[in-house]
Amino acid sequence: MASLNFLFLNMKKWIFICWLLPALASEAQDKTVKELQAQASKNIKKEAADTSQKAWKKGGTYSFTLAQGSLNNWAAGGDDFSLAINTMLSTYAFYKKEKHSWDNTMDLNFGYINTTSLGSRKNDDRLDILSKYGYAIAPKWNVSGLVNFKTQFAKGYTYKNDKKTLASAFFSPAYILLSAGLDYKPNDHFSVFMSPATARWIVVKNDSLAAKGAYGVHPGKHSILEFGAFVTAQYLKEFNKTITYKSRLDLFSNYLHNPQNIDVFLSNMLSAKISKIISATWNVDLIYDDDVRLFGKNNNSPALGIKSMVGIGLLITF
Repeated sequence: MASLNFLFLNMKKWIFICWLLPALASEAQDKTVKELQAQASKNIKKEAADTSQKAWKKGGTYSFTLAQGSLNNWAAGGDDFSLAINTMLSTYAFYKKEKHSWDNTMDLNFGYINTTSLGSRKNDDRLDILSKYGYAIAPKWNVSGLVNFKTQFAKGYTYKNDKKTLASAFFSPAYILLSAGLDYKPNDHFSVFMSPATARWIVVKNDSLAAKGAYGVHPGKHSILEFGAFVTAQYLKEFNKTITYKSRLDLFSNYLHNPQNIDVFLSNMLSAKISKIISATWNVDLIYDDDVRLFGKNNNSPALGIKSMVGIGLLITF
């Protein structure tokens, strides 16, 4: 009987312990949950670095396309060998802080083609650097100053009637433009800069081109200064992760000579990603310069120049 009482008392102790432990654990858990809730309800004070916006926005794209073809005993005809290479680098760096803004873009393009019948020729060549500073005077308006430099890297030729004639070279021509005016920026993608007072230097470093008076310089001179009105409109937008479009239109009227004949430069680039690094690109440029008189019957007339490049190749966005 004593042993039964002893067993009964031990069982009561174990039952009590088994009941007490969950109760204590539950109470501790409730206390922990309440502490977490109290901490979560507190206002978190953000550091200045957490709320500040980045002043600089930088990026760009690089593309490289390569096409090669060869024929041997091909009845339909064609060149025995052809090779085309096109490369493009387009970068930007935009600064915005309080009332100050500074927009910078650089475009480098070069294309090369080689065929059995035509030999080696370039089909694209461009160096274009633009820098624009602005000070806000209204929500969408800036007082701005702009600097632009344009030239090409290598010698270029025209091939009229199978005659090879030098048409351009590095710094021949080069355009250096200084301008002051108003900049209208309704959003982050689009801007229009307007200036009634712009100085533009045209430089022709090559002696043979300068001797001909190419690109509006006086024969034998290597540069000329023009003064006039200038407008440039820029648009850059990533519509989604696949499609990007960039466009720029420049208009210049020379007050000193034929101001009614406006020089036009329009560039467009549309890119569509096929995969992570493979994309299709389409570049269309239009240029009209009244001083570039290389066309017509006597090669002494201006004309609208159109360049279109379509390719599929490597495209890296950064």
